[in-house]
Amino acid sequence: MSTQTLPEVDTTPDATDSTSDDSPKMFHYVRKAKIAESAVMGTHVVALCGEVFPVTKSAKPGSPVCPDCKKIFESLPPGGGA
Repeated sequence: MSTQTLPEVDTTPDATDSTSDDSPKMFHYVRKAKIAESAVMGTHVVALCGEVFPVTKSAKPGSPVCPDCKKIFESLPPGGGA
């Protein structure tokens, strides 16, 4: 699996579904504007796939991405015009 650079859109991956060692099982795509707010205020974000969770971790290159979020993200028009 190679690391890909995502185009400039209004989404970015973020984590949910922690494993027993507190590392996320997969990351979801969420709106960039909501990530900082969630991390600071503890509010929940809604991923492209509909998963709702508070931001707790940031994705690292090569991290597993939710297949539903990835499919939705890839179907969005370039530039985040959804």
